[in-house]
Amino acid sequence: MMGPRQVAQGALFYEFSIEDHVPTDHLLRAIDRFVDLVDMRRHLAPFYSSTGRPSVDPELMIRMLIVGYAFGIRSERRLCEEVHLNLAYRWFCRLDLADPVPDHSTFSKNRHGRFRDSNLFRHLFEQVLARCIAEGLVGGESFGADASLIKADASRYTKVDFSEWSAADAANRATQEYLDTLDDAAFGAATPVKPKAISPADPAARLTGANGDRPFFAYSTNYLVDLDHAIIVDVEATAPIRQAEVGAVRDMLVRTQDRFDLHPWLLAADTAYGAAEMLGWLVKEQGIEPHIPVFDKSERKDGEFPATGFTYDPDTDAYKCPGEKELKPYWRTSQRGARRSARMASRNTTPGNRIARRVR
Repeated sequence: MMGPRQVAQGALFYEFSIEDHVPTDHLLRAIDRFVDLVDMRRHLAPFYSSTGRPSVDPELMIRMLIVGYAFGIRSERRLCEEVHLNLAYRWFCRLDLADPVPDHSTFSKNRHGRFRDSNLFRHLFEQVLARCIAEGLVGGESFGADASLIKADASRYTKVDFSEWSAADAANRATQEYLDTLDDAAFGAATPVKPKAISPADPAARLTGANGDRPFFAYSTNYLVDLDHAIIVDVEATAPIRQAEVGAVRDMLVRTQDRFDLHPWLLAADTAYGAAEMLGWLVKEQGIEPHIPVFDKSERKDGEFPATGFTYDPDTDAYKCPGEKELKPYWRTSQRGARRSARMASRNTTPGNRIARRVR
């Protein structure tokens, strides 16, 4: 027969254990076995005042962030809501049923404050890597390098021309962060080429169309991976341009050797890292065998003449294409071309001679 209607009735006393309600095969139980944050408090101690109101436990915030990374919860506001409701999340964060969950603004304040100033995330990453090395999961003989595009939280429709932007616009935190990265080798100093446009919401991001679709603002996350068990041994964020990504790989190789004495004899990467300067640095200065295709764009695939198809005639100081046509600065008479020819004639100088002088 039909049972009675289920009606929730508050009890005076409850006997409840979160431990009993988290399945033994839950992902967070597997992660919790390897999470060791004991050293974190000592690392952060200099960044807290000895007086004042007690802060939120930094270990709690890191555990909540791990939950967000493991389950794809990008919003800190939503992360706080999920930890408040989910028993497994509470168990992993060492929260009882009656314990309050930190406000989402606490994460922003600490990420841009203590965590950044203390380089906490780098410290935690290296602790995990050290444990992987101790467990024999890192061979250290062959590495792979690559970069992934990370879409910035900035609309591609809201942008300003770089030439119209000035330091007078440095009224918000994002713009100030951009100014701070202008001389950073991973961002502004990676190339002398100025971006065509920047995002007012995230000026440090770069507009890129590397995925072949419509351009969008993004960053590059560069990884150095040990090929034995695919363990990431270093990571670095840069602007999504080839020069910055190549520089990041060089920095990661040097840093990994300095901090963990890991120096591979082989590095595998794609063509983007196959520039002559990078290959020479690997072989001559680092003694690393590059398994990298050579970066060569001399051959064309669009039906046009390649650069190697042109020949130089020293008698006429001119280049000829495979069709035996001589290259000229201008193929039709124009005021600009006439003025340029007049200036060159007055100096008794040709383009080839000027180039030869620069080479000498």
